[in-house]
Amino acid sequence: MVTPPNLDSQSAVPLYRQLHSHFERLIQSGQLARGERLPATRELAGMLGLNRTTVSAAYELLESEGLIAGHVGRGSFVIGGPAPATGGISWESLLDRFVGPEAAPLSLPGKNGISFAASRPSEQLFPLDALRASCEEVMAQPDFASILQLGASSGYEPLRRYLLERARSQDLARPGDDLIVTSGCQQALDLIARVLLGPRDKVLLEDPVYPGLKNLFAVHGAELLGVPVTAEGIDVEQLERILAGERPRLLVATSNFQNPTGATLPLAARQALLRAARRSGVVVVENDLYGELRYRGDPLPGLKQLDESGDVVLLRSFSKITFPGLRVGWVIAPKPLVACLAQAKQLSDLHTDQFSQAVLLRFAESGRLEEHRQRMLHNGSERLAAVLAACERYLPPEARFTRPQGGMNLWVRLPEPLDAGELLARALREQVAYLPGRYFAVSRPEPGSLRLSFAGLTPEEIRRGLSILGGIFGEELERVRANRAVEPAPALV
Repeated sequence: MVTPPNLDSQSAVPLYRQLHSHFERLIQSGQLARGERLPATRELAGMLGLNRTTVSAAYELLESEGLIAGHVGRGSFVIGGPAPATGGISWESLLDRFVGPEAAPLSLPGKNGISFAASRPSEQLFPLDALRASCEEVMAQPDFASILQLGASSGYEPLRRYLLERARSQDLARPGDDLIVTSGCQQALDLIARVLLGPRDKVLLEDPVYPGLKNLFAVHGAELLGVPVTAEGIDVEQLERILAGERPRLLVATSNFQNPTGATLPLAARQALLRAARRSGVVVVENDLYGELRYRGDPLPGLKQLDESGDVVLLRSFSKITFPGLRVGWVIAPKPLVACLAQAKQLSDLHTDQFSQAVLLRFAESGRLEEHRQRMLHNGSERLAAVLAACERYLPPEARFTRPQGGMNLWVRLPEPLDAGELLARALREQVAYLPGRYFAVSRPEPGSLRLSFAGLTPEEIRRGLSILGGIFGEELERVRANRAVEPAPALV
């Protein structure tokens, strides 16, 4: 008999997360041994008085973590937990000190499913012939052998020169700035944390924010302070209030098409943010991964361009506009900081893959990058129009969603009391995936929120996926309201 969980319906932690944690403890402690069968979802839901989708969501999460496996017609069985004793090293005890972040669910729809879960470009738009041509031209260069050698930690010098000259022509780099090439913006953030942060230093983050960003700073031991994000980006008034009472070391802000909301900071808010940061002495890191993916409206000057002090640290990448798998990003920042980042990078991975850097340089210098960017803008515009129209048509009328002018994501807030996390399991059974809002929360969980990443899908897939999600959300909302309508009124005494 499985030990029953103690669930708290008043807790801020969703019920399915509480149920997941209960089974995780039983499995990791060995109380539920490998091969044991878990109760069927319908059976357990009846025992605990829960909705079956709540139990299914907990089981989905356990399965995504490799703790259980479901078999059609047979049920769910434990496959994880402590291995049988062999007299060797106890890895579980050695690794207890590492507390990794909660991972987003790995469960994805099947081959013909539709996933709104990944913020990445469509593989169908990759210009493979142009990339092959760029690779061949790099390999035909007389210095190709040196490209395959160890390189400088600051980056492949021809690419560094190209990016720095381009940045200077756009007023993104000042005489006191330098540039380092990194393995994507994720490594750039990691290097910044290594160089600038000490234990318990405070970091201001947008709330909600991309999970990889908040998780990275949390693992570095920083104290995270969330600043709410509105339809127009980070709430600068709230930011000013926090800065008046706290002494953070870093502020990471997204100027264009924030992930996950798609929001863009207006010009006045950018200027106010810089003034507030200058008064408090906080280091501003401008995370501008999506800035080149504007489909509507006019571009705004970035924080780095507006900053009169020259202290803003700018992060950019090829990942969203070209090929995410090549992992080439860069940092533009004051020279003393870049020099320290290069030392930290040398300790981390010596240098970013030089062949990828050389290929992307050739891809850019040949004009192929700009051709591809124009194609990305055309297709991105179609996908953005499709997702906005589908949200308008299929989501419950009370649902709210952002209306970005570019990027790859938009943010949905479902009407209360719907919980996007609990409804994910039902969506996955219908072959549609998304990421619930809890994975993006810093300090303000929003159970009814979710991110829709639309760039990797065709307009038809977007419409079909949202028609399915809209049906699920609408049916659940009707069910909840019907149940409330028949609940007896409290007695008056």
